[in-house]
Amino acid sequence: MPSLPETISITGGLISGTVNKDGDVRIFKGIPFAAPPTGDLRWKAPQPVKPWSGVRSCDAFGASPMQGTPNPFGPWSAEYLIPKEPISEDCLYLNVWTSAKSADKKNTSNRLPVLVWIYGGGFNSGGSGVPIYDGEATAKKGVVFVSINYRVGPFGFYAHPELTKESGRNASGNYGLMDQIAALQWVKQNIAQFGGDPDNVTIAGQSAGSMSVNCLVASPAARNLFKKAIAESGAGFARPYPKLQQAEETGVKMAQSLGASSLAELRALPAEEILKKAQGRGPIIDGYVLPQSIADIFAANKQNKVALLTGWNQDEGMAFGPPKKADEYRKQIEQQYGPQAQELLQFYPGNTDAEAAASQIYISRDMIFGAQNYTWANIQSKQGNPVYVYRFTRKLPATGEYAHYGAFHTGEVAYAYDNLRFIDRQLRPLEPVDQKLATTMSAYWVNFIKMGNPNGKGLPNWPAYSVDNKRIGSLGSTVTAEPLPDAASLDFLYKQMSKQ
Repeated sequence: MPSLPETISITGGLISGTVNKDGDVRIFKGIPFAAPPTGDLRWKAPQPVKPWSGVRSCDAFGASPMQGTPNPFGPWSAEYLIPKEPISEDCLYLNVWTSAKSADKKNTSNRLPVLVWIYGGGFNSGGSGVPIYDGEATAKKGVVFVSINYRVGPFGFYAHPELTKESGRNASGNYGLMDQIAALQWVKQNIAQFGGDPDNVTIAGQSAGSMSVNCLVASPAARNLFKKAIAESGAGFARPYPKLQQAEETGVKMAQSLGASSLAELRALPAEEILKKAQGRGPIIDGYVLPQSIADIFAANKQNKVALLTGWNQDEGMAFGPPKKADEYRKQIEQQYGPQAQELLQFYPGNTDAEAAASQIYISRDMIFGAQNYTWANIQSKQGNPVYVYRFTRKLPATGEYAHYGAFHTGEVAYAYDNLRFIDRQLRPLEPVDQKLATTMSAYWVNFIKMGNPNGKGLPNWPAYSVDNKRIGSLGSTVTAEPLPDAASLDFLYKQMSKQ
């Protein structure tokens, strides 16, 4: 049994948790890190947590942020989704898994490294209660695992001139990112109580969570809150986020569509009504959380300095509707890219319908994920900061409708955090090689969290990436180091995206 106290004193009061079945990990779920962002606090920066009396039992996840009811779609079966309830605006909670034997304030060298996990969901959905985000396996390996909630959709990313005026910062819109920063500040202030080291924090996320990690590394508001970053499939270099004025104009139109003529009226509307009629747009170049575009911040070397582990998946392109036939595909490319069309078609050919269908998936993958994380790795290397790049290639065994998704978007998460036990084996009959890959990947991730380098005893060597060697870790049925196979197409595609 871990020897942390039965009750732990944190900002707000005393809490208790539970213990895993093996008795070696303490678990605290649903810890409030800010006041509920409801009523007059809707569309405000997270406010200090409200103190409570007695001991608060933290034995269940807090509510997931306001969003539509989660239902399986595409490759994402139930284990990749939040519980259907509770879902609420009152969502600013986090969770901690720790195997620390004590919170010895005198001997700080015994403190464990900390991972803060940020979920994906396109900035419109998601939550920390997803089964494959469980922190027990990582905690068993000597890491304090923290997962956090943040506001999404129109509650997390909504700008309006009146909100900008009342903010005191001449900014509005990035409430979801401010929630993440508030959670990191909570970690800084409280994680030592759980045996964690507040000076050895790694932020990690996938998809919109990876884009969030990218924003936090760029943001001066997150300075000194972490040392390392793990970014799985997502960044914001090409096709920059909207600027504040543009986001405010969208916000005014949303208020009009809701029939609200003031902030008071907007804040009085039921959350369900806002959700039906409004969409969140994701991060905004607001002048505060993001003072400039991501690309400009990194180009000026103004970002927070971190060691970086980043990469993307082989088959994570997004298909929006049926693929275009070969003739239609080539015609669209020629119209869109003009003089550069033939060069693009060399990288993403469309001589047959099947080839065109595959190319459309790969262009989608590389525009949304590959070129973004590749660009970040190149900047990181050029500026002399350590970076390790992976490509996840394991095509998950699957049956029925799931059989054709391969190494799909989010597929790597259960491997990286050693959570294959949550995978539905009827839908995905995993093989011994899958657990072997999960054991290797989770060891890489834990080593990086601890030391900023994924390598360790008994593991295949994963060389640091550089713009000169472009060597990556290929993570699949076998784990090898190899040159990035499609660097030329990513270079070309990023240049084209940056022009648009």
